[in-house]
Amino acid sequence: MGSGNAIRGSRVGAGPMGEAERGEAAPRVRVPFWCANMHVTRPSFASDAAVPEFWDCPRCGLPAGQDEANPPAPPRNEPYKTHLAYVKERRSDKDGAQILAEALERLRSSSRPIY
Repeated sequence: MGSGNAIRGSRVGAGPMGEAERGEAAPRVRVPFWCANMHVTRPSFASDAAVPEFWDCPRCGLPAGQDEANPPAPPRNEPYKTHLAYVKERRSDKDGAQILAEALERLRSSSRPIY
């Protein structure tokens, strides 16, 4: 068993515990939110605070709403697109062939040799 001047169960700067020293707690209200996986979370808010429409579910991360029968739909995640995929959305194959032909013609007409 160690000896010393340590006060166990406390930390430096900790004050007395109790509402008399901290002041009165604000009145609170617990609001239930449901996600698409039917997880329920009940965060507490000050009774005079505005309650948000959506809350992130702490279990699965999906958005949760206050209507148990109609929870918000999960967000649709777009897959990663490459630069070429974005180019193909803007240009047709015919446009691409024309741009390539113009670029090759400029390279062939330049005075520098192409390796």
